[in-house]
Amino acid sequence: MLMLYASQRDYDEMAGKVPGGEAVWSAGELAEMQAFMEKFNRDLVESGEFVDAQGLAAPVHTRRFHMQDGEPAVTDAPYPETAEVLAGYTVIECDGFDRASQIAARLARCPGPQAVRARAYTDLRPIVEGRADLEA
Repeated sequence: MLMLYASQRDYDEMAGKVPGGEAVWSAGELAEMQAFMEKFNRDLVESGEFVDAQGLAAPVHTRRFHMQDGEPAVTDAPYPETAEVLAGYTVIECDGFDRASQIAARLARCPGPQAVRARAYTDLRPIVEGRADLEA
């Protein structure tokens, strides 16, 4: 699974909701990023390696469920202690971790404002299919 991360600030910048009212992302940069991701996914479909991909709503729309005093509790976002959260994911099925790493590395070429690209990252993690996958 390729996991893409962003912060509430990143979502706000894409939506043009930053202090001072200036959009960090231009309309052209957003279009380039969307075109890049569409091609990225299309290439994976064509190679037979695509399983699923989804973008997630901004962190402000999150609810966190946990136990508090022995009872289920919910906390509404945002969470000031969390810098980044999962913003989206792509599930791939391919020939091994090396090939998955090659695919994940392509995401570093995703266009966007330089300041955004400098803090962007993707994690690659195998999906556990059974107990044997939990052993190191």
